[in-house]
Amino acid sequence: MKKPTLLFFSTLLLSNLLVPLVAATEHTNQAVVSELQNNALKSDLAYKIAESLTVEVGPRLAGSAENALAVDWAEAKLKSLGFDKVYREPVVVPVWQRGEASASVVAPFPQKLVISALGGSVATPPAGLQAKVVRFDTLAALTAADAAQVKDKIVFIDQKTERHQDGSGYGKSVGGRVNGAVAAARKGAVAVLIRSIGTDHDRMAHTGLMHYQEDVPRIPAAALTNPDANQLDAMLRRGQEVTLSLNMSPKSLGDTTTYNVIGEFTGSSKPDEIVLLGAHLDSWDEGTGAIDDAAGVAIVTAAAKMIGDLPQRPARTIRVVLFAAEEIGLLGGKAYVAQHANEMAKHYIAAESDFGAGRIYRADVCVNETALSAVWQHLSGLAALNVAQGNNGARGGSEVSLLPTEGVPVASLRQDGSDYFDYHHTPNDTLDKIDPAALAQNVAVYATFAYQMAQSTLQLRPLPQAQ
Repeated sequence: MKKPTLLFFSTLLLSNLLVPLVAATEHTNQAVVSELQNNALKSDLAYKIAESLTVEVGPRLAGSAENALAVDWAEAKLKSLGFDKVYREPVVVPVWQRGEASASVVAPFPQKLVISALGGSVATPPAGLQAKVVRFDTLAALTAADAAQVKDKIVFIDQKTERHQDGSGYGKSVGGRVNGAVAAARKGAVAVLIRSIGTDHDRMAHTGLMHYQEDVPRIPAAALTNPDANQLDAMLRRGQEVTLSLNMSPKSLGDTTTYNVIGEFTGSSKPDEIVLLGAHLDSWDEGTGAIDDAAGVAIVTAAAKMIGDLPQRPARTIRVVLFAAEEIGLLGGKAYVAQHANEMAKHYIAAESDFGAGRIYRADVCVNETALSAVWQHLSGLAALNVAQGNNGARGGSEVSLLPTEGVPVASLRQDGSDYFDYHHTPNDTLDKIDPAALAQNVAVYATFAYQMAQSTLQLRPLPQAQ
């Protein structure tokens, strides 16, 4: 048997010293986490931020004058909260104005319908258009239909959106909004109407982005309120042809430049490594953008502020990115990835708040499988906030969903979205839909997550799909 060497004893001694040191560090982190959580749950900072954005700016459609005000508001707000660095980065966006939109049944049962133009839609002719209506249950049914059924008609896609806590019903129905105009125009339709992508029964239509394709004619596209979709469906079920009049006047006005607004609290020992917290600054123009996404702006800003105010900063930099133009195609996120391509390796982990202000009930991540159990140990403090451990299949949400393909680990801090699609993209998206106590719980969760990740010594890469 070989005699133990000096190196052996040195290694043993170092190991014995490190074990209590690591344990002491983790104990210190947990104490800080408890302090952050208590402070967040008692604070109304996030609610004040959301109120400030919705009251002082209000609707802020990407490319609009109001959106420019929002950029100035965000820069001033981050500076007033004491972020170490505050800066803006340019994003080129298209300018679209909603104009007016009206619809009515001409025959056989004349009456008005309530609609909203879909984002990016073209106008009808100035005098409007009239045509018979053809109904389809889903986008897939339209795609499979004979063109003779559709030619010269107004297509009505009548798919209902299912209510789920995780919002998964949205993914099943949103294709009709996004791609319905192209599918209908390919078969000769003159316009498309969709049942609103929403779970409410209010007579308020849900707007949202739609797409055109270069080689397909551009036809007007609008959403009917759910009650009006029910009404139109009931008319069609009576076996008579329904003729509808549609008048819309949206405009596209070229491109302009807006900005991602970024604020940072610099890390104490690894300042070049980044924990990114994201939300989007723009909104649709009919409500005040409270749950989509003033709530997210408030949550990540307040969480970062609470970490920045600690007596001892965590190791890594906390970077808040208030993205531009999420609603019209993740343009701010795409610009961020392009502008920070050389910095992606320095992004330790990222998360985004863009699903309202419901309480967070589960945390999912996307990290190296070998680090997963240790990540859950780091985030064990979330249990005190009634947040369960989820899976390793997170996408990160909205713009942050662009980062895993760049090798960046992400987390999805999942909010209860049971009623989110009651208000999403409607005039009803207003400040009163935010519960201050639920908002504070979100801040506590984000602060816990960001602090622990900013302190972590784990190797979170490569991601599962990259292994």
